[in-house]
Amino acid sequence: MEAQPYANMEIEPHLGSEQIRALQLRRLRERVGALFVHAPYFRRRMQQCGVERPEDIRSLEDWARALPPFTKTDYRALVEECDNDIYRFLDETLPVPLGDIVCMAATSGTTGDPQPYPFTRSDLDDFWGEYMRRARWRTGVRPGDRLVHAFALSMFAAGVPPLQSCHDGGLMQIPVGAEGGVARILKMARFFRGNVLSCTPSLAEHMIERAPEILGEPIASLGIKILMCGGEPGAGIPEVRRRIESAYGAKLYDAGAGLGVSCDHPQYQGMHWIADDLAIYELVNPGTHEPMALTDGAEGEAVFTTLVGGGLGWTRLTLGDIHRVEMSPCPCGSTGFRYRIIGRVDDMLKVKGVIVYPAAIDSVIASFIPRVTGEFRILLDEPPPRVVPPLRLRVERGQQTLESSLPELERDICHALKERLKFTPHIEWAQPYEIERSTHKTRFIEVKKKPS
Repeated sequence: MEAQPYANMEIEPHLGSEQIRALQLRRLRERVGALFVHAPYFRRRMQQCGVERPEDIRSLEDWARALPPFTKTDYRALVEECDNDIYRFLDETLPVPLGDIVCMAATSGTTGDPQPYPFTRSDLDDFWGEYMRRARWRTGVRPGDRLVHAFALSMFAAGVPPLQSCHDGGLMQIPVGAEGGVARILKMARFFRGNVLSCTPSLAEHMIERAPEILGEPIASLGIKILMCGGEPGAGIPEVRRRIESAYGAKLYDAGAGLGVSCDHPQYQGMHWIADDLAIYELVNPGTHEPMALTDGAEGEAVFTTLVGGGLGWTRLTLGDIHRVEMSPCPCGSTGFRYRIIGRVDDMLKVKGVIVYPAAIDSVIASFIPRVTGEFRILLDEPPPRVVPPLRLRVERGQQTLESSLPELERDICHALKERLKFTPHIEWAQPYEIERSTHKTRFIEVKKKPS
């Protein structure tokens, strides 16, 4: 291990310690005080739960009972109560005055209206910038590197904010953006000789397919040494990791769904949570929202509360991701407990009583590459979670896979899904590259449109 294993040597070596827990509690009580002053909505919710003043929060465990998690349903209800005035909504929920906001981002709105991500200068510097600095250092990004930024720039939190919050001295950022399209990303990466790539894993895979056509050479010719991928499952799926790392000749790291980043252990260990001092991480039962203990193997809905900044204002916020945590030390030797994304609340499917997540199906389908391309869609007649069996999958066959071999391939995939996920699908075959690729997040579920 190099002389400086972490970007922040004052904090990161001590993650999970009593010293850091004391810092969390101190910052939490300051945050609760700011919510009482500036955020009437959360002040009312805390008072309804018996928290009459900030001093009533005497421990981190008290916080888990201080107010219910803030969900998408809560967001929609409050926005409607505010007559769809987003600034009234922010005035009700932020622990800082609206005048402190210097940058506005948002979620994609793929499953409904977008949710705002407002940033103060402190959010960009002390929260987002500090997290990115730590994550990049752990992946091996160093001064002199050239990072091709290929996340969507238009309104996404992973777009412009990381560019505004760059604390990595000597790091060059090349903001191409997913909106530029695959051809522009590839050409700019080659022209400016980028050696670090930041994008979604599905975009990284798509560029493998397109590089020979656009560059006249395989993707490895770019000389990318590090990929930092996030925004969707993929970087944590062994088969996807092998394909990307082999094609690029680079190391792939998983980042996001909170404040985490994977390590360089040969086997994927999940993402290390690297920000105890910046935010509180909790798990709750997805059905009841009751707090869950963080123990090895615990699975629940992740909930976050920011402790620094103010505009981003995660206040027991759930992003809808289901995590599995590991609290025991990682074999890589790095600090921070680990979490894996196993699905999303919005995408949960129930097939004959069995709960299935698209990310798990993705892992099984990817294990059949190159007999398949890895692209698939889940075809539903109505929105999830209920599925009338059989669950229908549209799967792309591989380029070298003959039509005559599809019955055998279908039997193999169905057997694997039955063994690993306890359901048997109906498979519809698509031709290679027939399924539309996305430069943003891939949506695995397609719901049949009702006739108008």
